[in-house]
Amino acid sequence: MKMTVAQAMVKCLEQEQIQTVFGYPGAAICPFYDALLNSPIEHLLIRQEQMGGHCANGLARVTGRPQVCIATSGPGALNLITGIATAYMDSIPLVCITGQVNSDQLGKDVFQEADITGAVEPFSKYSYIVKDGSQIARIFKEAFYLAGTGRPGPVVIDVPTDIQNQTIDFEYPETISMRSYKPTVVGNARQITRAAAALKKSKRPLIVAGGGIFAAGAVEELNQLAAKAGIPVVTTLMGKGAVQDDDPYYMGMIGTHGVGSANQALAHADTLLIAGARAGDRSIKDTGIIARDCTVIHLDIDPAEIGKNIAVDIPIVGDARQVLNALSEQVPYLCCEDWLARLVDLRSRNTTRSLGSEEAYVNPKEFFLRLSQQAPDNAVLTADVGQNQIWAANYYKVKKGRFLTSGGMGTMGYAIPAAAGVQTADPSRTVMAVCGDGGFQMSMMELGTIAYYKLPVKIIVMNNHFLGMVKELQDRGFGHRETAVELGDKPDIAGVAECYGIPSKKLPSMADCDGAIQWLLSTEGPCLLECLVHPDESTL
Repeated sequence: MKMTVAQAMVKCLEQEQIQTVFGYPGAAICPFYDALLNSPIEHLLIRQEQMGGHCANGLARVTGRPQVCIATSGPGALNLITGIATAYMDSIPLVCITGQVNSDQLGKDVFQEADITGAVEPFSKYSYIVKDGSQIARIFKEAFYLAGTGRPGPVVIDVPTDIQNQTIDFEYPETISMRSYKPTVVGNARQITRAAAALKKSKRPLIVAGGGIFAAGAVEELNQLAAKAGIPVVTTLMGKGAVQDDDPYYMGMIGTHGVGSANQALAHADTLLIAGARAGDRSIKDTGIIARDCTVIHLDIDPAEIGKNIAVDIPIVGDARQVLNALSEQVPYLCCEDWLARLVDLRSRNTTRSLGSEEAYVNPKEFFLRLSQQAPDNAVLTADVGQNQIWAANYYKVKKGRFLTSGGMGTMGYAIPAAAGVQTADPSRTVMAVCGDGGFQMSMMELGTIAYYKLPVKIIVMNNHFLGMVKELQDRGFGHRETAVELGDKPDIAGVAECYGIPSKKLPSMADCDGAIQWLLSTEGPCLLECLVHPDESTL
């Protein structure tokens, strides 16, 4: 079948069953956009290219499949870089399509030229610059395969304008074979048996669940192992929601901003099963917290992560779903009631202390507890970066829904576009985005996208008129010498939402907290709730 490369690019997306893409057009990607007009694929025009990456990120996380964002050459592609890096650090499968100047002009510093494939090399799973249009079908097939298999991640396809206009014979491959790419899926049977034996001998076992549990679709297998063997579970920030917050085996989030019960569990366990987590600095900042006689089992799809940050006794490379299922078959109930009772007691001491009161300011910890009580069981909450992220991670109780945030890169401005992407998967599902007043101002242009496409995202802004997390760090570590953190009382955040035609409400205190949450969740279409938080409120 003869067609242009631009038309073939669209056909490739259709063959991969892509239904929605997020992008911002420009001259270098116009042939592709023209071909997209004849496709049933829905295109959402975002308001800044980075946000297209975050939209696709949110959609990929709730569907479990690679999703697509698009930008033009030069500044458009460069704006997308932060979205690509954000996806890379959190192992989110994206296919990022960028336009490029004509192939005979590459390297000549012509108008809107940038070496995007070179720029993203350190933080993309792979990148292509297409110089032969006849290879476009193979490249797209490989890109989706690379993005979604093994350790997921973003793949970039850079296509010069003249290549997009070439006419080719198109046939989409049914299969893919890459000799240099063979991710290990099935865990080594001997290592699994060793891990099972270590767990059987354990008196204080603990599972540390990370974001890889979601990437592998292993939530059910994780919960099955924990319940069958009676093993308590803690999560990293990216693993939050892998076990329901009210589960008797769940002890909370570990790490720099985790809760005491979870970090105490980590410190006193005699056997750790780290599943789908990198054991990065935000989760285990000081490896000395782990007891010297603790046996560490590390399960990950990426062999490069095992032993990188923490000493490991039993490494297992493989798919978390398969390995956890195999462990569940070998590990009986471990009879660790005393250990579990000790951790449950610690968990009950997690408090919601706050500077706020019923009459003045919103207690963010109490707010998220109440929000989770009223939200539907399958609701999705996307959190930005900063204090709002930590309050939400520790006090919003996930039931059968999801908690999504930028963990590895810590990208401010993530929550609102990610929520918009999630909402496209199911307009009837309750999707909420929480951010601070700083993060809101980094992504408030996407209120235009949300309003135009009538995406019923519920936006919560925790407003303390400061870059709250940086202020907290300066207060604690620099003797209250606060520098460049005060945002002031402008803009009027609720007023900004109204400018986009989005209903808004301000919550000045806890007095009407339940009513404000009910308004947020019951309002048809998008809406915004601004919560006024004490400037000195901390994450502690």
